[in-house]
Amino acid sequence: MDLQVGGILGLIWLVILIWAIIQVANSSAGGGAKILWILLILLFPLVGFILWFLLGPKP
Repeated sequence: MDLQVGGILGLIWLVILIWAIIQVANSSAGGGAKILWILLILLFPLVGFILWFLLGPKP
């Protein structure tokens, strides 16, 4: 049972990270800023996502 819950939560988290990366790619930020935000989200998923959500470029 624990594996199923962890798998579902992991899948939800993956969808959220993919959504964040797509939002960064479609934002009006410059190319360098986009790359830095995407790297931050990929290398530090939780912290990167929170920082992007609070401080990142808005669409």
